[in-house]
Amino acid sequence: MDGIHGKVIIVTGASEGIGRALAIKLSRAGAKLMLAARNLERLQQVADELDGDVGIYACDVSDQAQCKALVAATLEQYGGLDILVNNAGITMWGRLDEMEDLAIYERMMQVNYLGAVYLTHAALPALKASKGSIATVASIAGLTGVPYRTGYAASKHAVIGFFDSLRIELKDDGIDITVICPDFVVTETHKRAIGTDGKPLGATPMQESKLMTAEQCAQLCLHAISHRQRLLITSLRGRLGRWFKLLVPSLIDRIADRAIRNRH
Repeated sequence: MDGIHGKVIIVTGASEGIGRALAIKLSRAGAKLMLAARNLERLQQVADELDGDVGIYACDVSDQAQCKALVAATLEQYGGLDILVNNAGITMWGRLDEMEDLAIYERMMQVNYLGAVYLTHAALPALKASKGSIATVASIAGLTGVPYRTGYAASKHAVIGFFDSLRIELKDDGIDITVICPDFVVTETHKRAIGTDGKPLGATPMQESKLMTAEQCAQLCLHAISHRQRLLITSLRGRLGRWFKLLVPSLIDRIADRAIRNRH
């Protein structure tokens, strides 16, 4: 695929879900990959499925030093970097007035927001040299309010604000930024969503039969990344929601509330 073949690409959160599915599609398109996640064993399982150039690196993106080391390892292996995919993330589930541990909110920002900031900062010199691109997986929760996911939505709002601002800063450096806003997707992330007690739920609260698969989402992401697209919203509901929020904001509140109550 044009725009992907032969490119050196870092993908975070690559051990499962959207990141795993995207890694497979990028590999088939001829990319040279550096896959990152906290779980090295699961990363190796993904790498074993792929043909072509692939490296793996255990990295917690909330640690700035580890982000720098990930970029350094990529440059050592491939000699450059063309595309950074910020996909690593965590989520939560619960009303604010039921929360027992507000450290959940800090963790959301550390991983979902600061993780993307740290890694992007570390990768910028290499991306400037290649006139590369950055793709960041945000969420439709970064475009509107979502009940029971206040901390998650806040972190994704921060992500979108950061990369929309960075796009302007980098306009003369030849770096394009793609912001990806998936609707609900079937991933293991929902099972590990942090509950009101600060512990993983252990089971998804979603009706997965109604959700987009990670593979379907990854195909849309692949197209957006290869075309250096500015924004990808993966659902009609999400695309319409941007306009409803401006024109009839109370309606989008009701839609979001209904979506969560119906778990899709």
